[in-house]
Order: sequence, then structure tokens, then C-alpha cells
Amino acid sequence: MLRKATVTTVSNGSYLQGQANGRLPSMDSRQTAQAGKVVLKKKVTLLRGISIIIGTIIGAGIFISPKGILKNTGSVGMSLTVWTVCGILSLFGALCYAELGTCIKKSGGHYTYILEAFGPLPAFVRVWVELLIIRPAATAVISLAFGRYILEPFFMQCEIPELAIKLITAVGITLVMVLNSTSVSWSARIQIFLTFCKLVAILIIIVPGVIQLIKGETQHFKNAFSGNDASVMGLPLAFYSGMYAYSGWFYLNFVTEEVENPEKNVPLAICISMLIVTVGYVLTNVAYFTTISAGELLLSKAVAVTFAERLMGNFSLAVPVLVALSCFGSMNGGIFAVSRMFFVASREGHLPEILSMIHVRKHTPLPAVIVLHPLTMIMLFNGDLYSLLNFLSFARWLFIGLVVAGLIYLRYKRPDMPRPFKVPLFIPALFSFTCLFMVALSLYSDPVNTGIGFAITLTGVPAYYLFIVWDKKPKRFRKLLGK
Repeated sequence: MLRKATVTTVSNGSYLQGQANGRLPSMDSRQTAQAGKVVLKKKVTLLRGISIIIGTIIGAGIFISPKGILKNTGSVGMSLTVWTVCGILSLFGALCYAELGTCIKKSGGHYTYILEAFGPLPAFVRVWVELLIIRPAATAVISLAFGRYILEPFFMQCEIPELAIKLITAVGITLVMVLNSTSVSWSARIQIFLTFCKLVAILIIIVPGVIQLIKGETQHFKNAFSGNDASVMGLPLAFYSGMYAYSGWFYLNFVTEEVENPEKNVPLAICISMLIVTVGYVLTNVAYFTTISAGELLLSKAVAVTFAERLMGNFSLAVPVLVALSCFGSMNGGIFAVSRMFFVASREGHLPEILSMIHVRKHTPLPAVIVLHPLTMIMLFNGDLYSLLNFLSFARWLFIGLVVAGLIYLRYKRPDMPRPFKVPLFIPALFSFTCLFMVALSLYSDPVNTGIGFAITLTGVPAYYLFIVWDKKPKRFRKLLGK
């Protein structure tokens, strides 16, 4: 049922050309899949690429609680400014990843680029934290939002039981895993449909908001920058919230080997997606303020629902359903992309070999998909998810900043590397500085949670030497790892 994958395309990087202690050698980029070998097919078109990015970025946040930015900025005008700046910064990061995706034609995203630029240890630490903590917790959080909002129309007059939310959430997670294990094509088609639903949900908010503006409902924009002054401590947290809302622009790079004509489609999909999301996010927040004051927005548990109830009457019942579909799309896109990181890390010898196997008929990385299921269920029923994400939110931006710094490093280390798409040097310099600056400020503003996250991340270092470098493991242990 499963076979070891054949590497179809990899970069000509110095690390990937050789074999080192505890690592499987990669195939040269000139080698292609032999006839009859099992490989991941190139089924991600431009439209599917756009749907992966938009469908993963737009989750529950823009519909439920954009108040995090407002709370930490102190005024309507400053909050809209932060939304816009975060969109531009995310576009800069996405452009950097577009360059990396066109010159290193290998799936795996963050892991692959850190491996190429800085070697195996930081790359292993990245995939270690992603597998054990970040991805299971992130999937559980977004799926809990799916469970809550899919049940919302059935519990309009009372509180939804927590057990019911977790049970329907478990069903949703399982459904996503089965879908991604069964068919790449169907997973991509459903992602296109769910992305369409997300854009419809945003338009349902933007269009009435524009109508309100035409009617002259601008009272909440008067003295837009007056209010509580943003503090030095608050602005970094506001940018964290904004960058988190835009996060997902890097997921297409996780599936580069499955993208048709990646030199053209990766940059194009990223640019189109980020333009749509940034404009949509800013206009959605403008629409909220045409009807809801800053004080009311801070008190609302679900801003989109409050907005819909005031303007749409009974039609507002459709909003929770659209939010649930939006969350399901984020779950699907995240699992589809991140499973490829585990697949590539296994292929490089950094995870058990079974995770690099492909289903012989369905051509899906089935083990790399289902490995997340038990971990996510444990997080769902036992973990303090939001605290866990707070512990590790800094780790995401630390490694993303490291990846973009690696782009600058590769410009000087390997200037002759083919770069079909190339960004001006100030873009990666500004973006990597911003990421590392946010990380440094988080250490100052929230040393306890950030310190715990830092300690969890550092556990990847002894794990690397135990599982990868140490050659004298017991025979059964080596067999378990597929060595």
C-alpha cells in the first residue's frame, strides 16, 4: 500500500548534495523519477495555489476577534494602520518565500530553506517543534472555532456544551485527515470551494459596510487617532496579532514539488493572494467600524456576528456557518501543506522513514498526514491550547526571520544559484529585522511565556543528537526510526 518516495526535484545546495552523519543522502537535482516509481504528482495549478494561500490565511480571526489589535493600539485609526502595515510586511515575507521557492524547487517550506542555508541542526529543531507542539495545537485551536460556529445555529438561546464542541471538532479533524489521505485533487477542489465561501463571507461584511459609508455612517471614524495612546509594550503585541492573522502566506512553499510550473505560478499565486487578503482585511475592518464603535467592538465575542445581527436580521444566521466553513478551509490547507514538511524531513532522515512513504494508488503522503491525528486529539482534549500557542508564537517568527535571513546569506554564499524570481535586497532585510525585532520585544514584554516557549524549542537540540547523530542506538530503536 505504501512505497518509499522518489525525489523528483531538489536544489543544487551544498548540504543536499552530500551525505552526513545520521542523514539520508538526497538525490541530485538532475535525477528524475524513474518510470514506475511512486512520486507526488504535480496537481497544484495556479488557481489551486491561490486557494491554498487564501484558504489558509483567512481563518476565524478576521470574523471573530480583530479586537486584539484595537486593544493594543488604542484607536480606530492606528488599528487600521497596523492592519495595513501587517499586510504589506506579510507581502514582503511572501515575496522572499517566492524567491526561495523558485530557486530551491523542493517542498518543505521553512524546514527546507533553513536546511539549505544553515544546515541540519536548526532545520531539525524547526520540524521537531512543528511536529510535537505547534501544528497539533494550531490545528486544535482553529478546529475548536469550527466546532463552536458549526453548532452556533442550533444553540441560539443557550450556551453550547463544551463536550459537544469537542466531539464535533474531533469529527472535523478526522474528516480533514481522511480527505488529505485520500486524494490530492479532491483536497484541492474542496479548498477552492471553501476559499470561495471565505471570500463570500468577507463580501457579506464589506458590501453592507460600503453602503453604510455611502449613507454617511462615519461617526466612528471622526478623530480616528484619538483615544488611548499605543504603548511601547502594546504595539509589538498588536503587530503579533496582525501578523498572526495574515500568517499562511508561506504554505504554498511547503508543496513546491507539486506545483505546476513553479517558477511562474509560485510568485504569481503569492502576489495575487496577498493583494486580495490585504484589501479584504482592511475593508472588513472599515466595515465593522461603520456600525460598531471601538468600545462595542472590544466587548464583542464575535465581531462578525454582532455586525450581521445589526444589519442583516435573520440572514445573520448564515454568518456562523460561513465562519465554520472558513475554519474548515484553514484546517484543510494547513494539514495539506504541513504534512509535506514532515514528508521532506523524513526523506532527509530527520524523521522516521515511514513518514516519507506514499500511497501507491492515491499518491498521497498518507503517513505524514495521519501522524498529526493522535497528537492533535491529545491537544484537543487535554491541552491548554491558547497558553501553548502563546508559549510558541515567538518560535514561528524566529524561524521565519531566520529563513529570510538565510535568503540574504545565500545571495552571498551562492551568487550563481539560478533565481527566476528575485526581490530587491531591502525587502528581506526589512522583513527579517521586523521578525527578529518582534521576537526580541516579546522576550521583554512577556518573559515568562516566551521563556517557556524558548525552553521547549531548545529541547530539539538534545533530541537531534539523540535521534539523528548518535549512531550506537539499540537495534530495535534504529528499526523503529527506519534506519
